[in-house]
Amino acid sequence: MSLEIREVSSKKDRKIFIFLPEKIHRGHKNWVPPIWADEKKYFDPQKNRAFSYCDTIMLLAWRNSEPVGRIMGIINHRYNEYRQEKTARFGYLEAYEDREVVKALLDHVESWARNKGMTKIVGPYGFSDQDPEGFLIQGFENRATIATYYNFEWMPRMVEEAGYIKDIDYFVYKIIIPKELPDFYQKIYERVTKRGGFKILEFKKRKELKPWVRPILSLMNECYLAGEIYGYAPLDEVEMDELAKRYLPVIDPRFVKVVLKGEEPVAFIVGIPDMTEGIQKARGRLWPFGFIHILRAARRSKQLDLLLGAIKEKYRGMGLDVLMGVRMLQSAWEAGFEIIDTHHEMETNYLVRAEMEKMGGVIYKIFRVYQKSL
Repeated sequence: MSLEIREVSSKKDRKIFIFLPEKIHRGHKNWVPPIWADEKKYFDPQKNRAFSYCDTIMLLAWRNSEPVGRIMGIINHRYNEYRQEKTARFGYLEAYEDREVVKALLDHVESWARNKGMTKIVGPYGFSDQDPEGFLIQGFENRATIATYYNFEWMPRMVEEAGYIKDIDYFVYKIIIPKELPDFYQKIYERVTKRGGFKILEFKKRKELKPWVRPILSLMNECYLAGEIYGYAPLDEVEMDELAKRYLPVIDPRFVKVVLKGEEPVAFIVGIPDMTEGIQKARGRLWPFGFIHILRAARRSKQLDLLLGAIKEKYRGMGLDVLMGVRMLQSAWEAGFEIIDTHHEMETNYLVRAEMEKMGGVIYKIFRVYQKSL
């Protein structure tokens, strides 16, 4: 039963690479498939602009003419130039429970990265922090959300056995939405509102939101770079448009809040109803009837998943987080939500984590990004 690692070199290989996780995770209760139509675009160099400034390699592991694992290697030159690093990334590692396969896939990506002059590799990580990042190491009893990995419990152990150590952890908080606004939140909200100077923008329809997408993503660029968000590389305007196309169809405009100073956006937060139960029922396929399952799940969901948020550096500490938080809670109450999933918070982001804990948030998932010197 010899093992062979081969580079993806044809459309047929790429299709096998994309759909292999569906076979590996068959029967895996809390795994949520991606939207396969999005995956096809994401892994297509002709449709994903990130391929134009990144070196990549996509590998499949074969045993007895059957695919048994996959991995992608990425060198984001834009990120490396900005950070003055020589760092490669591995991502999208999937395999059956087989230590030899996992080790062989990692070894091949490491060798590729070393030959490209890299001195370090981190992962799992995609082209940017907008992609799934980090293996789940705690919280396996909870279903995956739309923008996260859901790996088998044994995967982190096998990666560690291959010589990888922790680089950073991400914490995900679960917040039970309170029936009433906490006193401290109410006081800060009233103080910010009385002070004036800021206006909060809310939306009812996607067409109202559409003109603000690029300003919001431009603000994200500025804030994430200033805050040195782990793994973040700046997006150009084409990538902003691609990101908008990717997420706008599933975004509920009620859960997008933007703070304006004059006409300038200075803060934003984006959430979406959890629709993963519908994605599971649709098996990741929109047609012919999958989109109905997804829309139905979004309408019935009691969980709101936060996706993105940022505040312009010079306006931090002025209560804008509370201003947006109160409006988000009001929208969540009106929609009948009971739980908020905060998405990834860097373990070192103590200010945001403190806010989550003031709201009664408890850590219910932990994701880990690994590193290894080359």
